[in-house]
Amino acid sequence: MCSGSRGDLIDTREYALIAARAASNKLADDILILDVGDIISITDYFVLASGGNPRQVRSIVDEIEARLKTEQGVAPRAIEGLQDNSWVLMDYGFMVVHVFLEETRSFYDLERLWADAERVDWGGPRLAAL
Repeated sequence: MCSGSRGDLIDTREYALIAARAASNKLADDILILDVGDIISITDYFVLASGGNPRQVRSIVDEIEARLKTEQGVAPRAIEGLQDNSWVLMDYGFMVVHVFLEETRSFYDLERLWADAERVDWGGPRLAAL
């Protein structure tokens, strides 16, 4: 749980769900939410998504940022990777969103690195590797 912009406590899972659905709206592939809160202490959730080209990656990032701002009044603390849009990291503190080019995601394979993390059902299509 974290403190929202209005001072109330918000379930951080809801932010991850909003991010996943926003990525889906921009036709992201292999959207996955990992509950990493019990594994690492710096964040609660990782949201992973892939785009087929740099333009789509940027579109996904923009949609996630806009939806979280509009629906919850939150903005990322930092965004890294916008120079080439092969791996964009959006740090919200309680959640980190990773939007990759498909080949970059395959290379870094965060799903394998965080294999012990619980996968959160967000209501969309399942990750092909599961």
